[in-house]
Amino acid sequence: MQAEIENLFDTKPATYTDDHFRLFQRFKDALNAGAVRAAEPDPNSKSGWRVNGWVKKGILLGFRMGAVVDMSIDPTRQPFFDKTTYPVKRFTSESGVRIVPGGSSIRDGCFVGRGVTCMPPMYINTGAYVGDGTMVDSHALVGSCAQVGGNCHISAGSQIGGVLEPVGALPVIIEDEVLIGGNCGVYEGTVVKRRAVLGTGTILNRSTPVYDLARSAVYRATDEEPLVIPEQAVVVAGSRAVTSGPGKQWGISLYTPVIVKYRDEKTDTKIQLEDLLR
Repeated sequence: MQAEIENLFDTKPATYTDDHFRLFQRFKDALNAGAVRAAEPDPNSKSGWRVNGWVKKGILLGFRMGAVVDMSIDPTRQPFFDKTTYPVKRFTSESGVRIVPGGSSIRDGCFVGRGVTCMPPMYINTGAYVGDGTMVDSHALVGSCAQVGGNCHISAGSQIGGVLEPVGALPVIIEDEVLIGGNCGVYEGTVVKRRAVLGTGTILNRSTPVYDLARSAVYRATDEEPLVIPEQAVVVAGSRAVTSGPGKQWGISLYTPVIVKYRDEKTDTKIQLEDLLR
């Protein structure tokens, strides 16, 4: 399948044939089943993950192949127009996914594991992977190609960015048992390692270094590697004083994420409620 997808992506035909659409459907079925992923664990990588560029090509191919059609359930009260290749993902009661009524949407071509809870309104985009037992809370977004592990909690108002383009760029990775607090944002291929906790309002991206008070270290993204948050780190929104120029004179501080500790029994007690709600 990889060779076929890459060939069709790199050599655009004059028209797409039935065989092309059958190929894309097989690819999308594999995405829905979690058999292929935009990124996957790789112990030989510094970040622990590698991007599968051909999978991202396949997702982009779907946008190229599809035509915009009317998908409205009620064209007057709630019009809905999208590509024919990316309708809403289908679920049944046997899927084991809890989708609470109230305006959520999950796009076809993503994996949503058993025991996932979707609180309205939330959105999961195509190419994403959401592991078993994870909760996606109200007003939360899981972006295209984002990889979210099992037993995570994506709290209300949080944004897990995707990174669909460029095809070689690592998407956002949230590993198992991570707690993302309310109104957090994780962007630009950041990797949040297992059992980390992001306090309310924490923003992580390639531009902002993370200061680790517990280990006297500073973590930054580079041209070759993403920002990586260590396992079990507890990260909160902090600030760092400007030390020169007008910023110093005016007493200005800039936002910076700060690791204040690593998970312990007290931390686990504070976030235990998440398990009771599953």
